[in-house]
Amino acid sequence: MTNAEAYDRGFAHLSSHTVGPLLAAARDGRARRLLDVGCGTGVVTAAALALGAEVTAVDRDPAMLELIARRHPYATIREAALPELPFEDDRFDCVAGNFVINHVPDAPAALLELRRVLRPGGALALSWWKSDEMTATSVFTEAIAAAGIPYEPPARPFTAHDTPPLFLALLEGAGFREAEVAAVRWRHQVDPAAWWTDVIGAGGPRFGMLGELPPEVADRVRAEYLRLAAPYEREGFPVCAYLARAVK
Repeated sequence: MTNAEAYDRGFAHLSSHTVGPLLAAARDGRARRLLDVGCGTGVVTAAALALGAEVTAVDRDPAMLELIARRHPYATIREAALPELPFEDDRFDCVAGNFVINHVPDAPAALLELRRVLRPGGALALSWWKSDEMTATSVFTEAIAAAGIPYEPPARPFTAHDTPPLFLALLEGAGFREAEVAAVRWRHQVDPAAWWTDVIGAGGPRFGMLGELPPEVADRVRAEYLRLAAPYEREGFPVCAYLARAVK
């Protein structure tokens, strides 16, 4: 289970940059019923509520759900995970997923499920990282390698679908129309020492292992990380995400 507070200070802050573009479809006056799928600590939910949407937020992590329920009592909170959602057909006007599609084990099945719960004409908006421009996390992988620590990152099934042409084909295959994908680039401005603490503290399959290393080994990795992160301290880590939109 993720440390939700650390995740909120770290990864949620990083991912909040795409919330505005992601929710552009929700500004349509008809998009009242919104599903925040893979809600995490609620950056999308908070913004959607501010737009006047009726928000249902789902995640599979109980710690995330406890935090979002405490912060956003006017949202409907459910524990669920793609590719199976506990909702009837045509339930929502809009579905937004901020960096969740890249974590699901079966992206084609997930898209079919998201289309099922959308009403006809409903909008889908999804984001995922462009992995070769993700300096904010690749600096950890590079630090592990520089410290000489054996590391086998977890498998990423979504790699088979993570370019715009491949994902557009997935959307069309799932029955969506008017599909488009755009790149969003920005600088993640954060204190490198705090970023280390929050990424490691959040846990998770990629870098949680750093928190389990013997202190002297972890210190060696951290020293390499700080060296590699130093060039980005003033302007921030350059990162890039893809944003897909489509209509049922």
